[in-house]
Amino acid sequence: MAEREQRRDNRGGNDRRDNRPEENPEFADRLVAINRVSKTVKGGKRFGFAALVVVGDQRGRVGFGKGKAKEVPEAIRKATEQAKRSLIRVPLKDSRTLHHDMEGRHGAGKVVMRTAVAGTGIIAGGPMRAVFEMLGIQDIVAKSIGSTNPYNMIRATIDGLKHETSPRQVAARRSKKVAEILRKPETEAAEAVEA
Repeated sequence: MAEREQRRDNRGGNDRRDNRPEENPEFADRLVAINRVSKTVKGGKRFGFAALVVVGDQRGRVGFGKGKAKEVPEAIRKATEQAKRSLIRVPLKDSRTLHHDMEGRHGAGKVVMRTAVAGTGIIAGGPMRAVFEMLGIQDIVAKSIGSTNPYNMIRATIDGLKHETSPRQVAARRSKKVAEILRKPETEAAEAVEA
């Protein structure tokens, strides 16, 4: 008993609190846009700031948020908090690219995302690049069509990423094995000819 008390005193706290795993993993955040906004009131105009932030753990989770405040740091803090509450998980192929090509839409914004071979890098513009970097994607080719509004571009990108499915998810949905899902049509045709 005395040894336990001694060990606790040496560490400066009780056993349970020190050995508890960290509840919130480290998130990286990227400020995408900051705008000065104004509210017209009886006495004139009141100015404030609106921030758009993308947050991710760079291992398959990403989210975005927006915040408004009188000062820039407070707007960024609000946007970051909202982004952490709206995280989505995206399955990645080999932890570097998407499993399949896809499109996303929001309003007049449309984005097209395509898988890429290793070494391609992130070929995407502006707000889309921030989403991919925070997600942890290393190789992708993406194009935005229509609206250049960063809010719409990010929402369209997130919309497309929500439709991403891995072979494991498809196999579970169809009650099959992953190997059956990944078989090429050419090999199935060759097996049918042999039989």
